[in-house]
Order: sequence, then structure tokens, then C-alpha cells
Amino acid sequence: MSEDLLTRLRIDGIIGSEEARFEPLTGGVSSDIFLVHDGDRKIVVKQALEKLKVEADWFADVSRNATERDYISYVSEIRPSSVPQIIASGDGYFAMEYLGKEFRNWKQAMLDGQFEVDWARQAGAFLGEVHHRSKGNQEVAARFAKMESFWQLRIDAYLVATGAKHPELEALFLKEAYRLKSETSVLVHGDFSPKNILVSKDRLVVLDCEVACYADPAFDVAFLFTHLFLKALYHQNYYTEVREMIGECCQAYGLMDKDLERRVSRLLLMLLLARVDGKSPVEYLVDEGSKNFVRTFTGRELVNESSVLEEILEKWIAGIRSGGA
Repeated sequence: MSEDLLTRLRIDGIIGSEEARFEPLTGGVSSDIFLVHDGDRKIVVKQALEKLKVEADWFADVSRNATERDYISYVSEIRPSSVPQIIASGDGYFAMEYLGKEFRNWKQAMLDGQFEVDWARQAGAFLGEVHHRSKGNQEVAARFAKMESFWQLRIDAYLVATGAKHPELEALFLKEAYRLKSETSVLVHGDFSPKNILVSKDRLVVLDCEVACYADPAFDVAFLFTHLFLKALYHQNYYTEVREMIGECCQAYGLMDKDLERRVSRLLLMLLLARVDGKSPVEYLVDEGSKNFVRTFTGRELVNESSVLEEILEKWIAGIRSGGA
């Protein structure tokens, strides 16, 4: 933690102990996050970065720190147990409750082979309630008119950048990018990934909502499913569990009409490729065989305009089992 931020925390009255201790937390690329030991109290402080911690040059407006606070504030009115409690905020940072050792990171749990269907069900229910409650709400639309940030951190980084690396698909990616830019219908989280979800015996908590924007609900659903697909590829196992997780997530989310399913399916395929060739590739797919499987699979299904989620999942599993990865 920089001395400047430390000074601000003291001036703003957030920490009081002269022997306050700071512990860097890992997991994100867009912010500095610290566990603050302030005497007997523990809090988490988050400060947005102008340049993200990835290999590519990736810059974003640090005002997204306020966007994250706004999202947590809005959701706390709907599902208070599903977001951390904000303790205090200041210029470019905010402090929130520390969620103790009884919580696990959902991403890490799956990487360790723990595929709990109920966590997917809870995630779907959370997403569905936020999407459905915010749909068509002009006050929420105005509050989260953050398309510039959404473009910087999601549309450009995942779709435009990936399309540029695949000239044969670039027109499809650009068309989808500009469609997303013009779609404003619900409040989306923007980074609804298992790495941003903590789970415990009786609580699921959603974090890292700094990309929140009034946009297309298909993005959040596809973003989550991308990670479930990739975990099945990483383990090359747990197919039954992933099928059930996606099915239960869809059911808990609520009504998903054919048009939404079509948009989710198209975005899923593009985001799968983006997690190999975009600005933020997943760190656990290291062998070229798995990466090439993703490239071949997504390219074929995008050209074929595959739009039924269940069929895409079955083809994905069949490809992995046949040794395509």
C-alpha cells in the first residue's frame, strides 16, 4: 500500500491504530486490494488502477471505483447478504467488511475439483433477481450509464482485441461489439466470474463489480458459463456436474427466452476464444492442445451460428472426451 493511501486512511479516520498492518491480497488485475489489520479489527481496502496488471497495455478510468460502490449499494437493497458491507469510502478507494476464513473462492474451489451445484444455483438466482429487478428502470439506467468503461474493460478487451487476432472472425466480433455497445436493458455486473464470488456454508457473496453497467443481461450469463466450460476443459472431467450446474443456474435465473439464449450462446463462444486470445487470457490453460481446441471449437460453432446452449455444451464435452483437447 502506498504511503499516500496510508495517510489518507488515517486522515479519513478509517484506521486508528498506529501499528496498523497491511497485507496485499491477490486475485485481481484491475485494482490494488489490501487486508488491513487495524488492532483487533480487519477490513479490506480497494483502490482502482489506471493500468491493469496484465501483459498487454490495458488502461481504464479509475472512476470505476465509485461504480463498484454504487453497485454494492444498489444490490444491498435487494440482497444484502450477497454483497460485502461498505464501511467507508474516499477519493479513489473504499473500505469494506473482511469476509473471514470460512469463505472460499469459487474459482479456486473448482480448480481444486469441488463442483457444488448449489453454488451455481445461488449464482443464477442472484443474477436473475438483479437483472429482473433493474430491467427497464430508468433511474438505474441513468445511475449506471457507464458504457465507456464497459467498452474499455470488456467489449474492447474481450471482443475487439480477440477479433483482431482472428481475421476470419473479426467481422462477427465487431458486429457483436457494437451491438453490445447499443444494448441497454438491465444492470449487469460485467465481471460475473467464479473468481469474484466467495462461498461459505450458508452465504454466497459477489465481489469486484467495478465494470457494472446498464447493458445486455446476456453478457453476465455468458461470462459465468464461459468459466464453467473452461473448468471442464481444465480438468477434462466433471462433465455431469457442469451440465447440472448450468441447468440449475438457468432455472434459478428465471425465464430465458430464445432470443436471450441465442445472445448468450454467441457471446459464450466469443468469450471462450477471448479467454485464450484476448487481453486477459486465463492463467490455468497453459498447453497449446487445450488452447487450439478452444480456437477450433469456437471458430466452427460461430461460423455455424450455433444458438442452442445445451447443444453447444454437449458438443464441447464430446470434443474434450474424444481427445480434441
